[in-house]
Amino acid sequence: MKRFELPRTPAQWLEAVMNAIFFLCGILAVGCVAVITIYMFLSGLPAIGKIGPLNFLFGTEWASTASEPKYGILPFVLSSIYGTLGASLIGVPVGLLTAVFLSKAAAPGVRNVVVTAVELLSGIPSVVFGLLGMQVLVPAVAKVFGKASGACLLSAIVVLSVMILPSIVSVSVTALNAVPPEYEQGSLALGATDTETWFKISIPAAKSGIAAGIVLGIGRAIGEAMAVMMVAGNSPNMPDSLFRSVTFLTTAIAKEMSYASGLQKQALFSIALVLFVFIMVINVLLNAVLKGGNKDEK
Repeated sequence: MKRFELPRTPAQWLEAVMNAIFFLCGILAVGCVAVITIYMFLSGLPAIGKIGPLNFLFGTEWASTASEPKYGILPFVLSSIYGTLGASLIGVPVGLLTAVFLSKAAAPGVRNVVVTAVELLSGIPSVVFGLLGMQVLVPAVAKVFGKASGACLLSAIVVLSVMILPSIVSVSVTALNAVPPEYEQGSLALGATDTETWFKISIPAAKSGIAAGIVLGIGRAIGEAMAVMMVAGNSPNMPDSLFRSVTFLTTAIAKEMSYASGLQKQALFSIALVLFVFIMVINVLLNAVLKGGNKDEK
């Protein structure tokens, strides 16, 4: 058994104090997650029990203010899934290729300009994205596709794909810059081209950091409310078309919470619980899939 000894020198005392602070910060973070999780389950489960799990999760009609209320959230769930998936299909490849360009191919002047633009993009409030989408994108979608309104699932996907770019680009650039140069030099020495080296050596070597950036980006897409509320139309319809006016899980909560009461308010907390569990599951799956289950990574 290791014997406990008090620090003797100022340096040892400083190290002990800092270790204690770091430990307390870690415990605080875990505690916050635990408190949030417990609160969400305690707040969300009662309404699910009253409405019925099947009726709540698989019901196709949401009419919370009707004389005979209905609380089916399947349209919200599918809209969130389709919106997040669509934004990922656009934003992840664009963000990853941009990161490779900035890290490996861009001239210093171009790199500085693009990095500055990405940093500015990450600092823009979501309401500004929503406002621009409402004023520019929504009318453009309506005009190009000949629809009466451009406030639809497609507009939400485009806005979300732009919003997730900064997270993916910034974290991926950092991960790619951290790849040891010996890896790339060895690949080039064996006759591989620059492009082959980037995609077959650099990206696999940085996959853990890239995965973290993708998880952050997708997490923002899932949890975004304000911008989506301004461009998606906010109708509780099934997302059976890209041009359908839809409501996401986040916007369903945001647009009704200010006046909700009774079972309606409890149902909104239940939606928040579903969203919370959905984000946790997505994060776990993405980390498992994108990192490839590498046991050497800690």
